[in-house]
Amino acid sequence: MTLEDLEQIIAKRAAASPEDSWTAKLLAKGPEKVAEKFGEEAIEAIVEAVKGDQARLTSEAADVLFHLLVMLKSRDVALADVLEELAQRQSQSGLAEKASRSK
Repeated sequence: MTLEDLEQIIAKRAAASPEDSWTAKLLAKGPEKVAEKFGEEAIEAIVEAVKGDQARLTSEAADVLFHLLVMLKSRDVALADVLEELAQRQSQSGLAEKASRSK
């Protein structure tokens, strides 16, 4: 499965009734609640990374990716736009890219 596939699945679930889809129910709570859920999942992944539990980190990383895409959906940001941003950043060093953002 690719991230693009997952984005399509999320879009399909978002169009469902909140009574029938957990994703639709989360999105119905608004972008702020979606962002909060993403943050919770990110923290859980950090905890597992610190603990060194590869299996749990793998599971939590999957949750992070899923909830990142739900958060993007909540603000109508296409995954393609994020991937394009990453592609543009590859044309310069990480240090130069970071310096350009701090201006």
